[in-house]
This record gives sequence, structure tokens and C-alpha cells, in this order.
Amino acid sequence: MNIAVIGTGYVGLVTGTCLAETGNNVTCVDIVEEKVNKMKNGELPIYEPGLDILFHRNIEQGRIKFTTDLAEAIKDAVIIFLALPTPPGGDGKADLSYVLGAAKDIANLITDYKVIVTKSTVPVGTADKVRAAFEENTLVEVDVVSNPEFLREGVAVDDFMKPDRVVVGTRSDRAKKLMEELYAPYVRSGNPVIFMDERSSELTKYAANSFLATKITFMNEVANLCELVGADVDMVRRGVGADDRIGKRFLFPGIGYGGSCFPKDVQALALSSKEYDYDFKILDAVMEVNQSQKLKIVEKMMKYYNNDVKGKKFALWGLAFKPETDDIREAPALYIIDELTKAGAEIVAYDPEGMENVRKMKGDILAFADNAYEALEGADALIIATEWQAFRNPDFKQMEEKMASKVIFDGRNLYDLHKMIDLGYYYNSIGRATVN
Repeated sequence: MNIAVIGTGYVGLVTGTCLAETGNNVTCVDIVEEKVNKMKNGELPIYEPGLDILFHRNIEQGRIKFTTDLAEAIKDAVIIFLALPTPPGGDGKADLSYVLGAAKDIANLITDYKVIVTKSTVPVGTADKVRAAFEENTLVEVDVVSNPEFLREGVAVDDFMKPDRVVVGTRSDRAKKLMEELYAPYVRSGNPVIFMDERSSELTKYAANSFLATKITFMNEVANLCELVGADVDMVRRGVGADDRIGKRFLFPGIGYGGSCFPKDVQALALSSKEYDYDFKILDAVMEVNQSQKLKIVEKMMKYYNNDVKGKKFALWGLAFKPETDDIREAPALYIIDELTKAGAEIVAYDPEGMENVRKMKGDILAFADNAYEALEGADALIIATEWQAFRNPDFKQMEEKMASKVIFDGRNLYDLHKMIDLGYYYNSIGRATVN
């Protein structure tokens, strides 16, 4: 099948590459010529585990190509995916200008039937707006389909190749048949392709991400309460997660969620609810708690240092919002950096993948190390903001030799409390007793 993917961000590039992997001919379009040229030369613009293997294989076999020419990309395509950014606008609502602009451009170019698929995360009613853009700009028949992505950064390739479900919003039998054919190779194990109307499909994505964000936030609130009452959140988490109605996933406490999806999607659902005069109170609370949770480590540090960190040197392990990605959007580490440097502290950071992105954004207010241990040189304390595997079992003896003080503030609960007692560290984590 001939497919065009408009937009080569995390979603677009993973979608295009994985569709090519099952034998489709895919053309990816981006307006940034430098980015397109790099991809043509086999350079990936993002870090995503496993993507490089599929990316290079499909380039070599001629199943995926890259262009800035929209007309060339869509000429022979049967299905056109819109995988464009929908950032929050000034009012916090999802900005649909990229999606609707692309729809208008495509409408002015097509000469035969196409299935237009909104892959971007979009508010309820977007498919109707995209359809209207085509009706206003072409007489050619199209079907507009909602097909939200459920890709987790760090495991996005596996999520696409082996999805737990595929959600497709369409009322067209013709489009349904094409989408069934397209996704058949990915659901051979029996996981469902769930067909529904477009508005239900659009709401499904927002509802899923908002529920997961709520689950994380609830556990962070439990963790904060654990510290006050003397309970251990790890024990509580295990007891709660053993209930199969609740499940074990997304119950790990920490310093809040970040990334490109949860913050934007929770906010968008809350705001779109208000457009229908519905006050989604839970989501307002989730956003408020998550924002304060990002600075929980700073609160603990200020208390430990009697509200004076001026001249202190801190090592920061982790910049990406989660491990196995270079995505720093809404990462808790950024908030920690801002607050501590504003208070006069010096920060030396290390992250396996996220440093270049932070360097571009905040390179003038912090330093970067070539490895985790270099960041510790002369540090008054270590802050852990991302749970990379490389941080889980460090050389504590080497850490002790490099640090000025054996002090750790852990926002991801990586280490066993008893071990930290034996090693003689001051260790402050989330929802657990402080080792002193």
C-alpha cells in the first residue's frame, strides 16, 4: 500500500518506519529541509530505542523515503497520515493550525480518493474540522479517519509493531476496509482493532492519557502522605497494585509526570470540557498536584540546607522526562534546575541522551559532565531526576570518593533504604523514611 506521513516527529517517524517494515511504500514529509536531508542520509533526528534498525533497513530496501515536496508525497498515496504537532496555544487549548493547514494544502493537490488519517492527538471534533477543510477546498472524495497513537517514548517501536489495541474512528465502510488491511499485520496475535465514530476515537486518546496521569498523581499524593504518617510508599504500592482491578502499572511515586503527551493532553481535555460547560474537577486537581510535585525535591533540599543553597554544588543525574528518550519537554529536571540556580546553586548534570536538548535551552545556567561520576566531582549532594538503568546500581565507593558530602536526594526511589543505611549516606526519597 502507498502511504504518506506528514510530519516526522516522534509519532510521524515511528509510524512511517513501522508501516514500511510490513512492506508498505511510505513517503515522509517535513518542511525542514535540513532535517529531511539528514534522514535521506540515514541520520535519525530523534533517539528511540530500536528505531534505528528499522529505519536503516527500510531506507536500504527502498520502502521509505523523505521529502519536502507535499505534492510528490501524496500523489500515489492511498492513505495520508497527519502526524503534526498540536502544541498548547496561548489559551492552553490544542493549536490545530498545523493540522488544518496541512489539510487545506492536501485538498488543493489531490485528484483522486484518499483516506486522511489524523494521527496527532487532537480535541474532540477535529475530524469534523479536517473534513470541512477538504469540503471547502476540493470536490474530490475523501474519508477523514481518527486513529490516535498510543506510543510510549522509549518503547514506541514495540508499541506500534505489537499494539495492545488499535483505535480507529470512522463511519465509512470504504475507509474501514483499508484501515483493517493496513493494520492486519500488527494484530495477528488477536489484539483488537476497535472501530468507533470519530469523536469517540478522539476522546479515547485524551481519556486514556488523563487516566494514567491521574493514577500517577494519586500515588504521588499517597507518597506525600506516607512521609507524614510514617508509612512506606513502596509497601503501600505493592499492596494496592496486587488488586487486579487497579493493577501494578503507573503506581510508582516520583517527582511528577512530564513529556509531550500527559501535560498537554490533561490540559486539553480539561479545557475542551469547559467549552461544553463541564467542569472536569479531577483534571484540575491532577494538574495542580503534578506541578507542585515537580518541586518536591527542591522543597526537601531547602529544608535540609536551611533555605540557603547559595554556593552549593549539586550533581544532577537525569534530564529527560523518562528513561530511554531524549525528550525533555516538561521534564521535572528543568524545574529543579531553574529553582536551584535561581537560589544561587551550581549544577553539573549528566543524562545519557538528553544533554544536547537541555544545552540548547539552558546551557548558560548549568554545566554538563561526560559521565555520571564526573558530575559528582566536589558535589555537596546528588539529585536523581530520571530513572535510567545506568543509575540503578552505581559504584557507591567511587561516588563517595568524588562527592564532598554523602548526600542524595532521589526523586525516583532507585535505592534500597537498608543499603543506604549500611553505606552511611543521607538519603531522602519520595514517600519513604529519610535515611540520616
